[in-house]
Amino acid sequence: MKKYINQGSKDTRSGFGAGMTELGQKNENVVALCADLIGSLKFDDFKKNHPERFFQIGIAEANMIGIAAGLTIGGKIPFTGTFANFSTGRVYDQIRQSVAYSDKNVKICASHAGLTLGEDGATHQILEDIGLMKMLPGMTVINTCDYNQTKAATLALADHHGPAYLRFGRPVVPNFMPADEPFVIGKAIMLNEGTDVTIIATGHLVWEALVAAEALEAKGISAEVINIHTIKPLDEEAILKSVKKTGCVVTAEEHNIIGGLGESVSRTLVQNYLVPQEFVAVNDSFGESGTPDQLMEKYGLNSAAIIEKAEKVIQRK
Repeated sequence: MKKYINQGSKDTRSGFGAGMTELGQKNENVVALCADLIGSLKFDDFKKNHPERFFQIGIAEANMIGIAAGLTIGGKIPFTGTFANFSTGRVYDQIRQSVAYSDKNVKICASHAGLTLGEDGATHQILEDIGLMKMLPGMTVINTCDYNQTKAATLALADHHGPAYLRFGRPVVPNFMPADEPFVIGKAIMLNEGTDVTIIATGHLVWEALVAAEALEAKGISAEVINIHTIKPLDEEAILKSVKKTGCVVTAEEHNIIGGLGESVSRTLVQNYLVPQEFVAVNDSFGESGTPDQLMEKYGLNSAAIIEKAEKVIQRK
């Protein structure tokens, strides 16, 4: 666990921006499309350095998806950028028909996901996007945990052929994944080995899982922590290997309990190796306005909630 220490907090969307800056220099086929949110998506450097490959679509997200799909026909690799709510729910028909069904090489990149969008409130805090996107055949779904991993995922997606959804956030959070940590789509990362309980976390909850594991260790509980950055395709082998050792699991995500990582893990367990599971997720509700910290505490998306669920699931073994 000590390998993964906070190197200084940063926002994950800036990791996306850094990845796009590097891609702009490395791959002339990469193009960027934005729905009037250049600053929020950190597209500034890409636009400045490669204006001929940057397209400001305006507040017309459905058109943005359609244009992106068309650009792939000429061999371009389009990365679209807007808030997660507008990247998925608002344009779901266009994604289904023009991208997923048509198997177009579009990278749908979504910032400001989940409750940590904060003060903008429930209308913008989409908590269903992972479920929406993972249901689409052929769609890769990635949810990164910090700045370094978001940058690495952005770079990896340029080399990955096929529709993909990359989810990241607005707030400043601990940056703890090593910059040189390999990012392999579909492969989980073991952060801490343990024997009593498996904690499977994604996105902003990965750091909270590490904090929880340290607190559990002080209580004499050995927690295994796995970073699931790719929700689809899911690394079932890593999950099953861990739960066969620990005998129980807690899943943690900044998403609705319905349709997210937890349900994907449950399906894997039911089909292969059934063990008790507890969920740290939003319990079938919309969010509300507040600071990210206030909301994560109120909706039970923090290390304290993970500790509580871990102790509970151990009793169910």
